[in-house]
Amino acid sequence: MVSTTEVKNPPAATSRRRRRRVRTLTRRDRIVVALLLGIPLLLDLAFVWFPALATVLLSFTKWTGVGGIHLKACTSKGTLPGLPQPGCIFGVQNYNQAFTVYPDFWPAVRHNAIWLLVFIVFATPLGMLFAVIIDRGIRGSRVYQSLLFLPVMLSLALIGIIWELIYAPNLGLLNTVLGRNGNNNLINWLGDPHLNLWAILVEASWRQAGYVMVLYLAGLKAVDPALREAAIVDGANAWQTFWRVVFPTLRPINIVILVVTVIESLRAFDLVYITSKGNPLRGLELLSVSVTQNIVGETQRIGFGSTLGVVLLVISLVPITAFLFQAFRKEDR
Repeated sequence: MVSTTEVKNPPAATSRRRRRRVRTLTRRDRIVVALLLGIPLLLDLAFVWFPALATVLLSFTKWTGVGGIHLKACTSKGTLPGLPQPGCIFGVQNYNQAFTVYPDFWPAVRHNAIWLLVFIVFATPLGMLFAVIIDRGIRGSRVYQSLLFLPVMLSLALIGIIWELIYAPNLGLLNTVLGRNGNNNLINWLGDPHLNLWAILVEASWRQAGYVMVLYLAGLKAVDPALREAAIVDGANAWQTFWRVVFPTLRPINIVILVVTVIESLRAFDLVYITSKGNPLRGLELLSVSVTQNIVGETQRIGFGSTLGVVLLVISLVPITAFLFQAFRKEDR
């Protein structure tokens, strides 16, 4: 027997009424949506894409920051140490000087490569070890997690000051422990070109390990406990369970960590700039520091500094793009 309600409201009529009930965007809604999407887009264009494009364009000029940039070719070759004539299109000469004339370029590339290698070989495995230990629920794990994450919450300027006190030649903690704080046997950790880069890398790794630990902890918390239980039932020990069962499931986290590691190693700046007080210091040449020294230094070679910035951008994009392409292609398969 058919009810009265079903007769009055057949399914087809109810479906049409629901379709008619779909709300259309009013003028006010369109304005709100345009503002919510347009303002972040404009900010992104103004503070990211426009400066990036301007840097690429300025890398082909010899602009010192004084005067306008005129669309004319340079009439003189000019040498890097001298002040170039202001505001002229210079072509690829800046790139040629960076690769052949500029004395700090290749040492900076080498030091950035060392920075990346130390992060991959030392800081990242150390952060992963911390995450695995804390994830096992040892006593006081919350305290250890807070202490290991503390350097990430501190500013790089404060980290540099802390480690300057540790590395101080006369009254520093490290020389005092080693008994090398006398006038005849001092170790100048930050002034010796053979030691200062490795000393700074200890500071950077101290912070990077805590950052990697938090990322791996987030990945470990998302692992299905049933996978570990199945591995234990099959007779796998803790080492086999982690490397053959847990670690493969952390692939998205590994991609994120690798990208972050490459970016952090190539844009390393703060600790070196604080240690060198903004002045060139042998043994601490980095691409990011060279960019700053040329753009805001005494000579203000903005065109040449932009060239170094473009080179840094290209170097950072190559490994990240290649790795992401390989990773996502394997996932599609």
